Amino acid sequence: MTTDLTLSPVRLHAVAGKGQPDPTPELEQLYRGFEQELLVPLWTQIGDLMPRQPQSKAVPHLWRWDRLKALAAQAGAIVPVGRGGERRAIALANPALGGRPFATPTLWAAIQYLMPGEDAPEHRHTQHAFRFVVEGEGVWTVVNGDAVRMSRGDFLPQAGWNWHAHHNAATEPMAWIDGLDIPFSYYTESQFFEVGREKLPPAERTTAERSYSERLWGHPGLRPVSMVQAQPATPLLAYRWVDTDRALADQLALEDEGQAGTLSPGHAAVRFTNPTTGADVLPTMRTEMHRVRAGGATRVQREVGSSVFQVFDGSGTVTVGERTWQVARGDLFVVPSWQPFSAQASAAGALDLFRFSDAPIFEALHSHRAQVTV
Repeated sequence: MTTDLTLSPVRLHAVAGKGQPDPTPELEQLYRGFEQELLVPLWTQIGDLMPRQPQSKAVPHLWRWDRLKALAAQAGAIVPVGRGGERRAIALANPALGGRPFATPTLWAAIQYLMPGEDAPEHRHTQHAFRFVVEGEGVWTVVNGDAVRMSRGDFLPQAGWNWHAHHNAATEPMAWIDGLDIPFSYYTESQFFEVGREKLPPAERTTAERSYSERLWGHPGLRPVSMVQAQPATPLLAYRWVDTDRALADQLALEDEGQAGTLSPGHAAVRFTNPTTGADVLPTMRTEMHRVRAGGATRVQREVGSSVFQVFDGSGTVTVGERTWQVARGDLFVVPSWQPFSAQASAAGALDLFRFSDAPIFEALHSHRAQVTV
């Protein structure tokens, strides 16, 4: 079946250039035939489809936490939480992605804001998700009936297709960062979404200090023998800041003693893992916490795939590609694929960075690559 040339989305132009055929009337006629049959020759596209190295459509960008929180507070005063909107979540939109609510081509990052006494209704979706708390206390997330406390520094993963809701039991609003693989699911056309119950029963609106998942899975190095099967995503719903902080501090203390343990001099890092496999907590996202000691710096690194960072504490300087910013607590920034990244802590204190990336996707496809400059 041929296509009317006026309706064909394919547009080809004969141009002179290296590796291109000489522009002739015969070539133009050939290109009209391609357009009519919805065909695109590789020789006109190879530079875009097969570049010498990754050319991300995203660009480095920084969002200031104070501005995000102020706008979220405004939204809290005028935008309700309930069916329809589902969440008062405000996504980071990379300036090079055409206004889509995507931080990178594969990653979603948003600030979510919940007012005192509010409930975010129950739903589930196939996209994998997590919450990371940079400040505040008093919200519980309820995953499949398990109420999980959210506090500063806590990392709370939640695999796709699990029922979840939130409720704020405190007297103050609370904001946190959501991370999801929404763009990846969008481009692969693999999304499912389902609404849940309108109200949570009193038994699930508890404010227990430790959730069921923590009592079962939250013991370092210990695994319940009753559950020996590997799971594709972590069953542990909260990784507490007290444990993350101790692990980072111990790495730097070992370095001071002349022992191995840090990623590079002055740079401690830990990765959140699935206790049933030792792999990443979620199939599509890698999550880590990094600490750079006061006055120290990371090595310059670039890798296939993109990352979003949030400054958890401290201040310093980060460089992404050709952009350099002074950053402070709460600020978020994007590192696109194959863009060089480095960070330096101020002399006043350590710089703590939470990071999530799409590395598991590329590792599963055997297309991940990293380069570190010593």
